[in-house]
Amino acid sequence: MLLKASPAISLLNTTGENPGSLFPSVSSLSNKNLSVSPSFRSKTGSGHVACASKGANNKPLTGVVFDPFEEVKKELNLVPNVPQVSLARQKFTDGSEAAINEQINVEYNVSYVYHAMYAYFDRDNVALKGLAKFFKESSIEEREHAEKLMEYQNKRGGKVKLQSILMPLTEFDHTEKGDALYAMELALSLEKLTNEKLLNLRNVAEKNNDVQLTDFVESEFLAEQVDAIKKISEYVAQLRRVGKGHGVWHFDQMLLHGEEIVA
Repeated sequence: MLLKASPAISLLNTTGENPGSLFPSVSSLSNKNLSVSPSFRSKTGSGHVACASKGANNKPLTGVVFDPFEEVKKELNLVPNVPQVSLARQKFTDGSEAAINEQINVEYNVSYVYHAMYAYFDRDNVALKGLAKFFKESSIEEREHAEKLMEYQNKRGGKVKLQSILMPLTEFDHTEKGDALYAMELALSLEKLTNEKLLNLRNVAEKNNDVQLTDFVESEFLAEQVDAIKKISEYVAQLRRVGKGHGVWHFDQMLLHGEEIVA
């Protein structure tokens, strides 16, 4: 940015001809393209106003680091003119875009499995309403994660590309473990798998020097995944203690009533 002295700058002398003054007298300014404006003379006659003329110092100031009008030309050249191309996209690689779409697919697949678990435990001949509620909420949460990733993809100027979803299991009754413990162990495995995929997404962002994507994954997902893994691990431990009998019903009631003490 080039900065020039403004013609409106004025030098004022109100103390007379003092060589040590910060403001020199009019006579000392006469050889520096400065003129005295009669309309600005002091009423007492002891002061003068010297106004810089247009022909004064026109040399640019040095030491300016940032020239926005010059540097913005590079960004102007990068603004696309094709309607199909995002205007907001900046420092966002194809690798990051593809990794986000892959994570969206992971979240939808996990949500689909949780929804199948909800349908199983909601059957009349299973009737574990607490587990049905838990897995339904888990399914909704995973779908919300997918939508959050979709919103971020659009925000960065990428394109959301939804992929195929596999058909989940419909039966969760295990001969040795029973249905409650088997389903909860499966849920724990799914949460760990999701966490692994999120870490891979973060690594892609770091590899592409995408600081914004790295921050998004860390702040929005990773801490929540650790909490979910801890909670479900405790559920697995509790179900292993109660076995397949009456204790499963008590555990189910705890989930149904928000972990209140069940008599």
